This record gives sequence, C-alpha cells and structure tokens, in this order.
Amino acid sequence: MMARTDGPAMASPSLHETLEQIKDVVGPGGWLSDERDIAPYLSEQRGLYHGSTRLVVRPANTREVSAVLALCSRARLAVIPQGGNTGLCGAGVPPADGQNIVLSLSRMRAIRSIDPGNFTIIVDAGCILADVQRAAAEHDRLFPLSLGAEGSCQIGGNLSTNAGGIQVLRYGNMRELTLGLEIVLADGRVLDCLRTLRKDNTGYDLKQLFIGAEGTLGIITGAALRLFPKPVATVTAYVSVPTLGSIISLLSLSREKTGDQLTAFEFMPRFGVDIAVRHVHDVHDPLPGTADWYVLMELSSSVNDGHLEAMLESLLAAALEAGLIADAAIAANEKQRAAMWRVREALVEAQKFEGASIKFDVSVPVTSIPEFVEEAARACLAIVPSARPLAFGHCGDGNVHFNLAAPVGDDGGFVDWTPALNTAVFDMVGKYRGSISAEHGIGLTKREALGTYKSGTELDIMRAVKAALDPLNILNPDKVIPAPS
Repeated sequence: MMARTDGPAMASPSLHETLEQIKDVVGPGGWLSDERDIAPYLSEQRGLYHGSTRLVVRPANTREVSAVLALCSRARLAVIPQGGNTGLCGAGVPPADGQNIVLSLSRMRAIRSIDPGNFTIIVDAGCILADVQRAAAEHDRLFPLSLGAEGSCQIGGNLSTNAGGIQVLRYGNMRELTLGLEIVLADGRVLDCLRTLRKDNTGYDLKQLFIGAEGTLGIITGAALRLFPKPVATVTAYVSVPTLGSIISLLSLSREKTGDQLTAFEFMPRFGVDIAVRHVHDVHDPLPGTADWYVLMELSSSVNDGHLEAMLESLLAAALEAGLIADAAIAANEKQRAAMWRVREALVEAQKFEGASIKFDVSVPVTSIPEFVEEAARACLAIVPSARPLAFGHCGDGNVHFNLAAPVGDDGGFVDWTPALNTAVFDMVGKYRGSISAEHGIGLTKREALGTYKSGTELDIMRAVKAALDPLNILNPDKVIPAPS
C-alpha cells in the first residue's frame, strides 16, 4: 500500500534541534560558536558591514555540505556562504538578526586531480588561489587568475564573484577559466557538472548560472579549471603617455604588434604614482617626470627564444614614432620588473594615507575609457570641486577603478557626498552601456543600484531564477537581487 501524502505537514524542527543536527553532520572540528572564534566571520575587511550568526559551519567535503543544506532547507534556516572573506561588497557578511549559519568551505582545500595533458585541474572550492597556482606550476602549467588577495581568497569566492584580475586581457575571467562545477543546491541535492570538456553542446550551460551569483543560487563545492602552458619568458615595460586617449591607441598597436602575447596592460595617473612613492616604503618612480598618464605592460611566452625582447622594443619604437608614448623603461631583470609592479600595487595601498576615498569598480567598452574617465571626473567635480579623481585599472578589459580621494584638509564630510557621487558615476556608466560592477560583485553595496541600472526584464529573470533554485530564499538572502519596487 502506498503511504498517504495528503495528511498534515510535518512540523519544522526547532532552531536548536537543527543546529545540533548540523553539528553532528560536520563533527567536533566542523563548527564554531564561541564569540572569539566566530568574530572574523562576522564582518568584512573594510569594516563597513557587521552581522551575527548562530553557528559557523566548516564542512570537510561535499557530502557534508549537502547534508547541512538539507537540514537548513527543512528548517528554513538562512545560509551565508563565505570564502576567504576578501570581498569588498559585503556578500559574505551575515545579517544582523543572527538567524542564520555561516557556511565556510575553508576546510575543503583538496587538489582533487590534475591532468597536464588535458590542461585541466579539479579542486575543492575552499582551495586558496595561490595554492592552485602552485599546484599548476608544479606540473609545468599556469593557472592565470592573479589578484592582490591571491594568498587568502578561495576559488569558490573567485567563482562566485567572477573574479578577473590583471591577466583578463589574455586569459579571461573566471567564466572563461571554468570548464565544470560541482554545486550543492538549496535543498541539499548535488548538481554534478564537474566535467573537463571544452565542447559540450547538450542544452543549457547550467554552471554559468552559479558563476557570479555570490552564493545566492547554490554552494559551489568543486571546480574544473583550465590551465595553460607555463610562461618561461616575460618582458615588462613602464611607459609614459601624453594623453588618456593615447593609451587606447597604444593598446591597439600593442595587440597588433605582439600577436596577442600581451598579458597585462595597466593604466595609472600621475597622481596615483605620486602618492604611491610618497606613502609606501621602497616604491620608486621608474620614469620620474610630469606625464599625466602611465602604462605598465607585460608580454609573456611559453617559448624562451629571445623574440619577446625584440618584439617589445619594436613595439615601443613604433609607438614613439607615432607619438603614442613620451618615454619608456624596460625591466632588465626580475628585480626591476617587481619594482614596476610594486608601483601599481602601492597605488591602491597609498590611498588610505590621503584620507577618505569613494571607490568605484566599473567597466565600459575599452574604446570608451578616455571619454568615460574625463566625463565622470567632470560630473563629480561639479558636485565636490575639490575632490581628487584617481582613475586606474585593467585597460585591456575595460575595467576602470574610478576613485575619488577626499579634498586636502577634509573634515570627514566628504563621505556624505557618496549618494550623489554614486549617481553621477553610475549614470555615466549607463551612458556608455557599461557595468556598475566589473569584478567585485554586487553583494549589499550595489544591490539597490542594481535595481536602477539593470532593466526590468533582466531583474525579472534574475528573480525567476532565484525563485526556481532557492524557493525558500535561504541562500544568502537579501544579497545581489534588489527587492521589487
């Protein structure tokens, strides 16, 4: 006889009962509840968001993640996924009400397999990015994602924010670097798309739904990633350019002249270089002078036959003749190369010494960068005339870090202009059909702005996908998707 299914619904378990069951699933080493132990999980690195939680859960494998989510689904308990907690938009911070668990994959750090011949690696989502890079290098391969936080950020977080970094120009962001995923759904089911195929034309590419979703649709537990030949030759140049528009022409010429062996192409303003040299120890200007803009470019190859040096020199000679650059320095060794990159890295660090800043991580079509930067600066200066624009970024993929340093002598009132400046910058991004988030995600910081700058149709589809995959809204609730107006 078949069991009846039309009787009264089973009562939901109590919160206490669910938490105890979760503890049993992950074992004594898989959970934290002491105030001191859980404190690092309750805020993000800038201290802008703080939350509360009943339990930090640290499963050891996909089976445990599945069991935990099944329990949370039954109890309608919110789950806040958290990677290395290096994000800048608050996506990994739990709500203040504490009615949730924080799910950290920090114990899931296995390199499951590596296939050098297939140029693939399969890893747990809790793997630190730098560890994946090292594992690939040990097999004479390259995993090209490179970020400032690579020593602490996790692959799951990189996937959940569709991370990019300094080598997107050549290798692409995480969408392009991912072949397959393993995901645990809100109800505990495991979606196994963990394939290493380059070609699979069997309907919807489901893995893409979860890349960039910031943990709102499922918990990524494993990833199959693309590898590349390990570069053995690298050449680096630091050049000054007369105008912002010259940078785009130089980028185009560089790609034409190098056969797309261009790996990085970063642009920086004089103001950024000045504060890096002024505030950060052991930073030196490779080209002391008064140029308004600078480019740090790098070429790499898996063949060390000396052709890169000649290629770079030929490129710079052509650029000089065309009036695209005013001066150039080529790194003669690894120490000089590191010193050039140190300027770019220190530019970010130095901003805090200049007082408060309002920062934007946006993207526009590459050829629109000069007009966007100039018009956005004018729009912001019309609001706060003494603000100091600082635009830099990954020129090759259109990612502009458009920042505004507080006026000299600011008394703390500069940050009060944030809403007006947000509108000015985001409106300009919209004019050029760009994105209000290039690589840091939406989280809490840009959730409401998304409701303004995404079309109604796009938002409707996003909400429909969320409702289909997480009907109880337990996965990172109130992140990314704005409430209907």
